[in-house]
Order: sequence, then structure tokens, then C-alpha cells
Amino acid sequence: MQKTLAAGRKKGRATDAIGRTARQNAHRQRLFATMILMTAPLPHNFYQRDAATVARELIGTILVRRYRGVVRRCRIVETEAYVGPHDLACHAAKGRTPRTSTMYLPGGHAYVYFIYGMYEMLNVVTGAKDDPQAVLIRAAEPLDDWKADLSGPGKLTRALHITRAQNGLDLTGTELYFLGRQTGDQPRIHISRRIGVDYAKHWRDAELRYYDAVSRHISKHPKGHRPKAVSAKDSS
Repeated sequence: MQKTLAAGRKKGRATDAIGRTARQNAHRQRLFATMILMTAPLPHNFYQRDAATVARELIGTILVRRYRGVVRRCRIVETEAYVGPHDLACHAAKGRTPRTSTMYLPGGHAYVYFIYGMYEMLNVVTGAKDDPQAVLIRAAEPLDDWKADLSGPGKLTRALHITRAQNGLDLTGTELYFLGRQTGDQPRIHISRRIGVDYAKHWRDAELRYYDAVSRHISKHPKGHRPKAVSAKDSS
């Protein structure tokens, strides 16, 4: 009887040890995955989804720009999604042109265009090849004690020295790329309609702008529109 009980206890301890080891391994794998996201560029498959999903999940990520030996980092706080040719605010609504051909690349490339004769605009191509969607990077917070005003898409590209020379650039390289959110960073994401697309008929009211509601660095709110919070499930 005593031998049986002792054997049972020994077996139980062995089972507990196996369980602890499995939990420890799982914990290490999660930590490793987090470290990879924080130090390696986000992979192509992050971008190869619909523009609305990517626009939401880019909030809180870190944009890294290497320019002439200097590395600048900033935290993304505002984006807008342009969801394809049926979206009248999307450049692809007018078909494929030399200007928009970059949008037809697979997700994970930079789409940079010039507007108003003044501003370069950084967009992230999303979705599959020949499915032209993109996310406009509207605003960010400078990191690493860098003093810069990034509270608008034109200000952001100017401060980061992003021009049409980066149009078509692979965003998994070393010149311009995104890192995952830092550990513990849970932005409070709100949505609203996009800014400056009143020409887009009924698409002007599409709620495809995402931003961190606690950030002081967003550009502005659309006039006459009350933003809404994204549910915890949608913003995860």
C-alpha cells in the first residue's frame, strides 16, 4: 500500500514537472515571438490583408527610417484605409495608371505620391497582388527624445525625409520599415470618417480613419463628426 502511494506521488510529481516545463516553454515562445516583433520588420503577411484591418493594427507600431546614417523612430497614432477600386476616395477608383501602379504590388510596399504641389504622402500597400488597397500614414509620435512635429502626413514625410524616391520600396528591408507594438502598448483606438475626401460621394462618410484617442499627436478630427471607440475585440 505504502509503495503504491509513494509510486503515485512520484508519478504525480513527474507529471507536474512535465506540465511546468510545457508552460515554461510556451512562455518562452511567447516572449521570443514578442522580441521578434519588436526588433525585426513586420513581415509581408502582416500587410497582405484588407486595408481596414492593417490600418487599425498599425496604430501603436513603430516606424523606423534610416537616412544618411541616422535612424529615426516614431510611434504610429493615426491612419486611414483606402479599400480598393470601389472606394471612390481611393486612387485605384480611376484605374491603373503610372502613378497608381505601385498599389497593385503585393502588400508590404511603400506607396508615396505628391499632392497639392507641396506634400509627399506615405502609404502602405496592403492586400494581394493586383488588389489595389493602401493605408495612409497620417500621424506619429517621435521617439528617442527626437523633437519633431509628425501630426500630419506631410509633416511626417518631411521630418523623415520620405519622398517619391521611396515609392515601391519593400517595407521589410532596412531603409524604411515597421516594428510591432512595444510590450504593454495597448492604444485606445477610435474610428471616424476620413479627412479631406468630400469629393468621394457616399464614400466620404465611410469610417476608415483610425487613431489613438489618448495621443496628442493626431492631425485633426473631421468637421461635424463624432468619433467612436473600436471594441476591445476589434482592436486586439
